[in-house]
Amino acid sequence: MTTTMTTTSSSQILFHTATFVSEALSQSEHRRHLFSTLRRKLPPSDSSQASLKPLNLAAETLENAIAATSPAIRTSSLRLCQKLLLSSPQNPFSSLLLSLSYGLCRRSIDAALCILEIFRTEPALARTELAPVLFEELFLVHLLPVLQWYNDQRSQILPSLSPNVGYENDDVSFSDLSVAFPGSNSLSKMSGNQTSELKELESSYEKVLDENCRVFSEYFREVLENKDGGRVINPPTVVFKLAERVEEFKYGGDDRRIEPDEPGFENGRYNPIWAEAERSFELVSSGSSARRSKSPPFYPQRVQLDNIITGHKPSWRLGVTPNVNSDSELEESSLEDRSVDSSCLDSEAEIEENNTRMELFDSRQSQIQKLKQPISAESSLSSPDRLTADSENQSSGVKCTPPKDFVCPITSTLFDDPVTLETGQTYERKAIQEWLDRGNSTCPITRQSLQSTQLPRTNYVLKRLIASWQEQNPGIAFSPSQNPSPQTEPMVKSIMPSTSPNSVISQAAIDGAVSELRIAITNLCMSEILKESETAVLRIERFWQEANVEWDIQNMLSKPPVINGFVEVLFNSVDPRVLTATVFLLSELGSRDNAVIQTLTRVDSDVECIVALFKKGLMEAVVLIYLLRHCILNLVEMDMVDSLLLVIKKRDDDLPKMCLKPKTAAVVLLGHILGGSESIANSVISEKALERIISSLESESAEERTAVIGILVRCMQQDGYCRNTIADKAELAPVLDSFMGANDEERFEIVLFLSELVKLNRRTFNEQILHIIKDEGPLSTMHTLLIYLQTAVQDHCPVVAGLLLQLDLLAEPRKMSIYREEAMDTLISCLRNTEVPTAQIAAAETIMSLQGRFTISGKPLARTVLLKRAGLDKIYKQRVRMDQLSNFSGEDETLEEEKAADKWERKMAFVLASHEFGLLFEALAEGLKSRIAELCSACFVSATWLVHLLNVLPDTGIRGAARLCLIKRFISIFKSAKDTEDKALSLLALGSFIHDPEGMQELTSCRRDIVKGLRELKRYTPLAFEMLKIFSEGQDSSAELWDHKELVQVDCSENGEVLSVVCFKDKIFSGHSDGTIKVWTGKGSILHLIQETREHTKAVTSLAILQAKEILYSGSLDRTTRVWAISNEAMQCVEVHDMKDQVHNLAVTNSFSCFVPQGNGIKAHSWNGGSKTLNSSKYVKCFALVNGKIYCGCHDSSVQEIDLVTGTLSTIQTGSRKLLGKSNPIHCIQHHSGLIYAAGSSLDGAAVKIWSAANFSLVGSLPTTLEVRAMAISSELIYLGGKGGCVEIWDREKQNRIDTLQTGTNCKVLSLALDGNEEVLVTGTSDGRIQAWGLS
Repeated sequence: MTTTMTTTSSSQILFHTATFVSEALSQSEHRRHLFSTLRRKLPPSDSSQASLKPLNLAAETLENAIAATSPAIRTSSLRLCQKLLLSSPQNPFSSLLLSLSYGLCRRSIDAALCILEIFRTEPALARTELAPVLFEELFLVHLLPVLQWYNDQRSQILPSLSPNVGYENDDVSFSDLSVAFPGSNSLSKMSGNQTSELKELESSYEKVLDENCRVFSEYFREVLENKDGGRVINPPTVVFKLAERVEEFKYGGDDRRIEPDEPGFENGRYNPIWAEAERSFELVSSGSSARRSKSPPFYPQRVQLDNIITGHKPSWRLGVTPNVNSDSELEESSLEDRSVDSSCLDSEAEIEENNTRMELFDSRQSQIQKLKQPISAESSLSSPDRLTADSENQSSGVKCTPPKDFVCPITSTLFDDPVTLETGQTYERKAIQEWLDRGNSTCPITRQSLQSTQLPRTNYVLKRLIASWQEQNPGIAFSPSQNPSPQTEPMVKSIMPSTSPNSVISQAAIDGAVSELRIAITNLCMSEILKESETAVLRIERFWQEANVEWDIQNMLSKPPVINGFVEVLFNSVDPRVLTATVFLLSELGSRDNAVIQTLTRVDSDVECIVALFKKGLMEAVVLIYLLRHCILNLVEMDMVDSLLLVIKKRDDDLPKMCLKPKTAAVVLLGHILGGSESIANSVISEKALERIISSLESESAEERTAVIGILVRCMQQDGYCRNTIADKAELAPVLDSFMGANDEERFEIVLFLSELVKLNRRTFNEQILHIIKDEGPLSTMHTLLIYLQTAVQDHCPVVAGLLLQLDLLAEPRKMSIYREEAMDTLISCLRNTEVPTAQIAAAETIMSLQGRFTISGKPLARTVLLKRAGLDKIYKQRVRMDQLSNFSGEDETLEEEKAADKWERKMAFVLASHEFGLLFEALAEGLKSRIAELCSACFVSATWLVHLLNVLPDTGIRGAARLCLIKRFISIFKSAKDTEDKALSLLALGSFIHDPEGMQELTSCRRDIVKGLRELKRYTPLAFEMLKIFSEGQDSSAELWDHKELVQVDCSENGEVLSVVCFKDKIFSGHSDGTIKVWTGKGSILHLIQETREHTKAVTSLAILQAKEILYSGSLDRTTRVWAISNEAMQCVEVHDMKDQVHNLAVTNSFSCFVPQGNGIKAHSWNGGSKTLNSSKYVKCFALVNGKIYCGCHDSSVQEIDLVTGTLSTIQTGSRKLLGKSNPIHCIQHHSGLIYAAGSSLDGAAVKIWSAANFSLVGSLPTTLEVRAMAISSELIYLGGKGGCVEIWDREKQNRIDTLQTGTNCKVLSLALDGNEEVLVTGTSDGRIQAWGLS
């Protein structure tokens, strides 16, 4: 054999691979199909969920990159995608994703290398399903000798074919089942040896193609890597394989050499569809998909019965009524119902094979003939196909017809300009163009929608093959009239009834039934009339129901054409009886033969049709969907939950009897769906189908019970309120029985279910369920859990250990228990295992939940209960109210539950804390150092709980272990925590060490920091106040506890006196006597002036802030009040109010303001413009506006209350009227926590008096001699500013002086203000200075 040396340049390789990559990137449907194909083809080791997860994430990231419009987003997405793929095991899926990623990055060589890697590792997949066009254009040019070799070897096996088949006329007798391909006039019988040799040749041929793909992919890789062209790379030799020997042909020569044989292929070319197990004959299928060229159909085509009869490839039936006249010709515009999956890569040898198809029968053919039944010609048995017969090209002049793949299915003539569509079907260009010009947008054969109506380039490979065939068959002119149209006979497997000696069924009756079944199957598969197909389904269903179970009809009905006939009925019928019967038959067949399931799942639309019928109310379809469950993600996307719940809620008697109970199928499917999307659990609960689902726990089906357990776990995790219903209704004995035969994953699901079940909000109920779990198992439940704990994976161990520990504690804690020791060791080891963070978190959360208190939704109450014990009752009550915890029927029941919870909590805490003398404290201390927030939080709560309970547990030396491990961590948290709850919890834990001498010594070393934190917490919890007392014991003065440090001082004397200051957020506002308002912000030890304005013409006497609206009001002696917006960076005046009088003191609300005027009384000014004078008989010096009441301090030292709602005036302190001598006015007045503080004269020894706002009784006084001019009150302290620049600090509770701050010597403190946190005091003085003091 002489061939021409053919080399391939790197530019050619890059061109073809880039074309493939660009098409995949530009066509989303094509890309998704490739991804789906590669996922299915992954080896079992790579197809697990864990292995698929990074690949699916990479595919999703790649899709995001393709859709991204921002270059930055695309770059980052591609970088992440490549990182995921390079860190994953290499397989065809990852290689394709990587090539597309490189394609987007314009790394064409890397993309090409990834594609070639797929051809090297998985050549059959690459050339048939992934990239057939690339194979044709890049590889096939080198493999033409292989095609010739195959043709030569096949000719040796079949040296001659007899043209005489024995037809008497064009109408073939239906009584002769020996005619396997009645459309081929030149077929004859083959011997069994010939069939075997053909199969072996076919297997060798497939393997040769694969081996050459590997060889040439390496060659192409070397060409690409030879970037500089520095070395000459010759094409490799082509490998040939036949049976036991391998022949190798080199380009440019005829030398052959023998090489050792390689292992044979599993995928033979011949796949006898109707072959009988007990017979030796088989039918040769019309070609292997592995040898189709161009793009094979992206969606597999259905196989019809007539195709099996004639040996044709699968086809879609078209809605054209067949003409059974054998002499008639099809009109040129009609579409033949045939398979036209053009195999452009078929060699001439394969063409010859298509010309010599025949049916093989064994020596027992005569036995089969006895079972044949004549079928009437009126039974719609005519095949609508017009088949092209072929024969050997003989010199006798016998008419020869071309192979069917060379004939256009539209024109029925040889191709002149063939074009192959994206569906894999090939047509004459003019004919398909005319089809598209009529407005069609689908493939005429497959009926698949075309993404593009622009025709591709000519299929030159097929055109060359046709030309070669014509050269070998000179003088043959083919026309459609040469096509014989014989009637075809349905090839169904003979039914061999096995009747008992007592049977009364006669042979004639059996033959009649078999004949009727044949007719029904033929009508189902071949009739174009829907009514006939529907009737056939009903007949088959009746036959199935009534037939003797020993009759072997299953193989007849399981054939792909019959299955596809059933599917066609599902697509088109609207008769409920027919649809029910069809689904019933498919379910019965699918449950017995997995090949039926494979046939149904080849075409996605078939599954979608079945699901659509189910969602429309065909409940029987749930069993078929159960059999078809092939992809959990697809099940989730199919939105079947509502329909599944309808089936589950139906009574068993209302559902038909099938191979599987519909309820069982529905429950299992629902379990799969919930496993893929837990959010659907809410639908299950809201549909109130829980009781029916719970009843399935008693099902005989282990798969159903396992599915129910998974469903109930998801429901409890998603919405814990259903937990009580499940606990009340569920029978646990079957659950425990299931544990014995379950795998590890199912066992953990059972343990998780039981663990979730004992998280009820009633402790007594939890213990009842624990007793049931312990006592009702077929074997010792605790022993079973112990064995499982020793083999469980690390992530699952904490949950198993937690359940085992609870079961062990049902009795009083013993000195020794193997179950307890094993469970504790497991929890501690998991908590310390930093290599498995999920196990650490699970262990910490399990320990926290062992406290035994839960909300009604099953959430642990440990943190909330500890906050209550720390004194934060409001938080506890709020959370209890939100979760509706208090649902007990009475006070006695609540008390009983509380006692049971306390008893359980103490037992559990003792077991946890005393194990190995406090070993758990060490593990918790390590967990507190973790950077994983969930782990750190759970360890914090658990440690707080156990340390707090040390006060009530017997002291066995574990308090010292807890102190050594945890006290420093608790002090650190208390000092640094910003969250009040965390501070309170750490305080609760520290309280356990305060009465321990060694613990107190540790605390005293950090006394100042602890006291500061206690002072902050004092307003929230009494516990902080009690501990503050302990730290204050023995101290003569508490000044050390209230240390004030000057932060900053600024001089504003150029603007006169500082008459008023206020604080808001991080800003300080000051009003000055020259009308200036300044805005300050404090950073470090410097007070920065950020704005200064002087829109008032006279002194700004007072400033007031309406915090809700973030508005500042300024009152001035220029008789105006200005409104300032302070929400933005710059303060801006938005409104000016004319007050008609000087404003000496100002208080504001949303609707009005009050101020002290130049004369008597107080003026109330509405923002709408009106004003009114109050208490006009008094000369008011100061006032405070609180909750609709005004408290006035007057010039005569009297104090009054004015109720703005009722208009009543009440006297709190009567004044003294002096005709001679100096008056003693009230200079400032404040209201805080229900008390009124008024600062006046110190002549009576108490300058500040304190009254109750409720009954005006004098409750205290501050014996200061300071002439008070300003006052500020915090939750703890009272600040008094006066002459001499002094600010006195008084304890509000004890009413004793703590400290004195000196702001200056020759000035008065005119204004005081505290920030929102009460940590910064701001003073304004008469000499124009502003000072800030920090509480440190």
